[in-house]
Amino acid sequence: MALGGGAWATQNKKLPGSYINFVSAKRANNALSERGYAAMPLILDWGIEGEIFKVTNEDFQNKSLEIFGYDYSDEKLKCLRDLFLNTKILYAYRLGTGTKATCKYASAKYSGVRGNDLKIVVTEITDGENTTGYNVKTLLKTATIDTQDITGASATTNLLQDNDFVTWTADVALEAGTVTFTNGTNATIGTENYSEFLNKIEPYSFNTIGCANTTEAVKKLFVTFTKRMRDDMGAKFQCVLHKYEVADYEGIISVENNTDASLVYWVTGASAGCEINKSNTNKTYNGEFDVDVDYTQAELENAIDTGKFIFHKVDDDVRVLEDINTLTTFTDEKGDDFKSNQTIRVLDQIANDIAVIFNTRYLGIIPNDNSGRISLWNDIVSHHQQLQTLRAIENFESADVTIAPGANKKSVVVFDKITPTNCMAQLYMQCVVA
Repeated sequence: MALGGGAWATQNKKLPGSYINFVSAKRANNALSERGYAAMPLILDWGIEGEIFKVTNEDFQNKSLEIFGYDYSDEKLKCLRDLFLNTKILYAYRLGTGTKATCKYASAKYSGVRGNDLKIVVTEITDGENTTGYNVKTLLKTATIDTQDITGASATTNLLQDNDFVTWTADVALEAGTVTFTNGTNATIGTENYSEFLNKIEPYSFNTIGCANTTEAVKKLFVTFTKRMRDDMGAKFQCVLHKYEVADYEGIISVENNTDASLVYWVTGASAGCEINKSNTNKTYNGEFDVDVDYTQAELENAIDTGKFIFHKVDDDVRVLEDINTLTTFTDEKGDDFKSNQTIRVLDQIANDIAVIFNTRYLGIIPNDNSGRISLWNDIVSHHQQLQTLRAIENFESADVTIAPGANKKSVVVFDKITPTNCMAQLYMQCVVA
């Protein structure tokens, strides 16, 4: 990242940037940044390789065939449909590099087994007994995805325009008939491919990153990445994994249900899309997977104690028991409030927004004098007042923010106090009957 960020213990940072601590009590204006941004590595049969690509919810619904090689309703996209139920933007990355399917006329645009479903159908266009040209169709299974008419009784592929699925091979003479694509293969995925994704995603801003891999080495890789980015780089996001509650860290959400990681997609989307004044506690699972909810009350209580994000049965619905992360060790600096994902979303929102305000409006622009510090104070107070209007924090007063000169002429020190609001989760009632 170009600018410094993360936590600070002493005023000894070398890079310009925003260093922000959050302890328990004892990016270009002061508007709140938008939520709903997720990031995930994907194992796919089709699509862009070797780079991060952005998919909006609208793109997924309207262009899934072009992007992922399958229609929106296809069983192959079940996981992504779960994810996009709650999120707006996905920064996706296709893991590994496979082999492109080919035929004598063309090669598939992308590697993968989906390319083997392509066909080229060439039909002569005649004028009486004479061939005047060719109609060339590209089919995916039985669906026609491209049609081109070209003239000339001895026409070649040079006259054809590449489409969303094939790249034509040069100088191949066209003949009437059907040819199929073969030899397309998917990549063999290893831990190194997940490392490549993490290197590629580092410059991006998102709310939640998810990983559906179930191997301990890959999960540990994501935990290490998340801790480094949150604590050292100041990039505030949470990471969703399957059954990794041992992280004991507020940035990691561990999904407990099912033997596979199918629910990671829904939880990643729900976490990314959840507003800072909301909670996923008691949220109904509305995805397409069957959820194992065979738990006793004692097991559910243990899940909360051990930092597990777990679904349970409420009448005919499957619901989130409690919106928590894996933090189970509490200190004076990180009390049990940090276990709540709603609290972490509020803190992350503040860290990201204030960093944007400072880095874009003040860093290298505004003099570090009393007037400049008052301006920064006004922006931070205004930002927090918006949070209070949204009922994301409470009891905030402008006096809770103070700004002072730092250890050198270029630095400022901000002292801030906030009280995050959490949604109601428990009711204790005593009724006196007269």
